[in-house]
Amino acid sequence: MKKIEAIIKPFKLEEVKSALADIGIEGMTVTEVKGFGRQKGHTEIYRGSEYTVDFLPKIKLEVVTSDDITDKAVEAIIKAAKTGKIGDGKIFILPVEQAIRIRTEEQGDRAV
Repeated sequence: MKKIEAIIKPFKLEEVKSALADIGIEGMTVTEVKGFGRQKGHTEIYRGSEYTVDFLPKIKLEVVTSDDITDKAVEAIIKAAKTGKIGDGKIFILPVEQAIRIRTEEQGDRAV
């Protein structure tokens, strides 16, 4: 099993969610986060004063998949989240040693 963590632009969430649903992924965790990468924030003007916004709003999406559909899930996220502009985000793939569904005590891929 793999855990996919994707940091994406907030307005892309529905597209990514639909793309993952289309390949059969039923569950995910979504968190509103703030951060920056190479874009290093941006400058805004408020009431005549210029200031820098270092941390930009992003969405962190977490999905655990079986090994056989991890690549499809990553491709779906990339296709749905990509705008071609700076700040599109990142995807991290981590190994998952074990998963357990609390209600039924199912383990492994069946728990996902």
